[in-house]
Amino acid sequence: MSRSRPRRAGLSALADAVLLSWGWRRALIAVGAGALSALALPPFGLFPILFLTMPVLVLLLDGATSPPGAGAVRRLVPAFRTGWMFGFGYFLGGLWWIGAAFLAESGAGVVFLMPFAVLLLPAGLALFWGLATALARIVWPEGWRRVVLLAVVLAVAEWLRGHILTGFPWNAFGYTLMPMPLMMQGAALVGLWGMTLLAFLVFMAPVLLIGERTGGAGRRIAFLVILALFLGDLGYGAARLALSDEPMVPGVKLRLVQPVLAQDEKWSPGRDSAVLQRYLSLSSQGMTEDGASPFSILIWPETALPFFLTDQPNALAAIGAMLPKGTTLITGAARSEPGADPDAAGRVFNSIYVIGDDGVIRDAYDKVHLVPFGEYLPFDGLLSRLGLHEMVALPGGFDAGRRLRTLPVEGAPSFGPLICYEIIFPGAATDRRLRPRWLVNVTNDGWFGNTPGPHQHLQQAVVRAVEEGLPLARAANTGISAIVDPYGRIIAALALENEGVVDGPLPEALASTPYERFGDLPFAVAVFFGFLLATLAGFTPAKTRN
Repeated sequence: MSRSRPRRAGLSALADAVLLSWGWRRALIAVGAGALSALALPPFGLFPILFLTMPVLVLLLDGATSPPGAGAVRRLVPAFRTGWMFGFGYFLGGLWWIGAAFLAESGAGVVFLMPFAVLLLPAGLALFWGLATALARIVWPEGWRRVVLLAVVLAVAEWLRGHILTGFPWNAFGYTLMPMPLMMQGAALVGLWGMTLLAFLVFMAPVLLIGERTGGAGRRIAFLVILALFLGDLGYGAARLALSDEPMVPGVKLRLVQPVLAQDEKWSPGRDSAVLQRYLSLSSQGMTEDGASPFSILIWPETALPFFLTDQPNALAAIGAMLPKGTTLITGAARSEPGADPDAAGRVFNSIYVIGDDGVIRDAYDKVHLVPFGEYLPFDGLLSRLGLHEMVALPGGFDAGRRLRTLPVEGAPSFGPLICYEIIFPGAATDRRLRPRWLVNVTNDGWFGNTPGPHQHLQQAVVRAVEEGLPLARAANTGISAIVDPYGRIIAALALENEGVVDGPLPEALASTPYERFGDLPFAVAVFFGFLLATLAGFTPAKTRN
């Protein structure tokens, strides 16, 4: 006992130092703890660090009080500021690499936007966390209830971030609890947002073991309940993986091409033929003179070729000549559509083509969820007058497709096409009228170089496969290309910035998952009861600072 008491006293003293910090020290602690939290994201996956940083957020909010006599709004400012600073650190630490995209495209008209992406985007996203912590501080019950309340409001804030203004759920906090297939399986039950709520609870739970203010039996019971939820998630994951039998679709052999084309190399004038030849050469590796093919379905990345395929019949003929009989090419491509009359401007889509072994286009899908500022310019009438434009090398940007689709493909189950950014949206990965049997994600992460961005993108795509119970084939220009089974296990992959191909079988789809059937309903129910538990079980109004 003589050893444990000093240790607990030391922890309590450290907690009090965080709680009572003020001014620039408080700001430094909040931003620093938020930035360290980003180490839980790919490619690092150091999720245990959150057991240290998330209790810091709770303690900072314990001390986020206002002077006596402050008005109703002013009383919320310290809590808002604390949540915003923590969120700013988290989003800056997790999204700094977006600035690399502005260096991949030459021209001062684009490069000057880098500060907007690197600083203003995290600052804007952190507003969701600031508003959530301010809302929590209105009530701020004692003890374990404050942990439940804060987890609920932050999870709702993350859900709103994923939906408002078309949504940007990149690096949603739930991903920190899913660095490996064992820890991802709960997404098949409750999806990303349910796992986000669980992540906040789990990583804040250690604060219940610090100090005496949290209340004896209540805090211990709450800690044990949260621990049981965490262990239950791990147990469910272990059981689900142990019972999987990994069947493969007979007769389907996939080949994903990863050409590693730099943006300036791909879009330089006069490079059309060289780019096409690079794809044809990589795709035909391993073919024999007797006509045997190492693949039945070939997949190229997003906007693989720097021209409109329909304007280049010779390119389609070359593709048909390369494809062995009975094989199919699925490729990203820009697609043009003429205007209503000769004088009207045409439309251009970021699309996926399905091309038969005769070089004839069988079907096409147009990207529905475009990237703001990347593929189109929001409020373009105003922003274009300020000299801003979208980053794609296309005047006017892309037009959005109408809806998600399920596309048939010869000799294989029908698939759900998703282009780049579209795969990050939970609950919006498939056409609900006709469930596909696998997902195809084509992307070009070459904009972001060798940074955490492509690793984070891959993780989000893998979690979509688990949520939907569908295998995934992901072809990326510079990587990371991979074949993933419906349990989130990578069957075959090619590392970032490694030129080559990925060959492998197509896993069978699972039956419809609970998340695919019920969507975010379980998350909504958990939020409702969590809020009731935290607020109706007893609370004290937020105190003023003496």
